Amino acid sequence: MLSPLQPVQPEQVEIGRHGLLISLGYYRGLLLPQVPVEHGWDRIAFLEQTCRKAGLPLDAWQTGAKLEAFTAEVFADPE
Repeated sequence: MLSPLQPVQPEQVEIGRHGLLISLGYYRGLLLPQVPVEHGWDRIAFLEQTCRKAGLPLDAWQTGAKLEAFTAEVFADPE
């Protein structure tokens, strides 16, 4: 379950807590909060990889793309 999207500044992104949605024009990319934890990414890598997912240049988060954060509750099947 995802929380509502909230505008966020890059320095406010918390690894393991926030998921990210980046958008610029028709391009959008979303990564869940657990993704950077699973890959061992720091904040910069998380921002860059969210840009990559959107099909944007890796530095789009610094050059005008809209950045929004959310939190997520992940439910697992008991099996």
